[in-house]
Amino acid sequence: MKNQRGIALASFIFWGIVLVILAMLTIKVMPEVIDYYKIKKSVKSTAINSSGKTVQEIRAIYGKYAEVENIQEITPADLDITKESGDVVISFAYEQRIPLVNNVTLLIKFEGSSAGHEKGE
Repeated sequence: MKNQRGIALASFIFWGIVLVILAMLTIKVMPEVIDYYKIKKSVKSTAINSSGKTVQEIRAIYGKYAEVENIQEITPADLDITKESGDVVISFAYEQRIPLVNNVTLLIKFEGSSAGHEKGE
């Protein structure tokens, strides 16, 4: 008698469900992650172009980047602008709630800065 090869129907269905759940989670989370990287890029570009500028001018520069990139999560007023070692450092932090199923929500805390490495990187 030959040994059977392949997978059982039950394991095929189980792995199919796991893959569908992972795909749906990825589809819901990826737009928020892409927005985070757009914000981070805009903040770094703003910091590079803001030497010798006032806080209001820096916020206006970021506002222009945010308008071009269609960023709505962080407004210019939400930025924390400081000076470290003569360089302008712009920091931001926000939370994003992503509804998954019915009353289940995924909470992601995003934070970043124009200087060096941040937590989670």
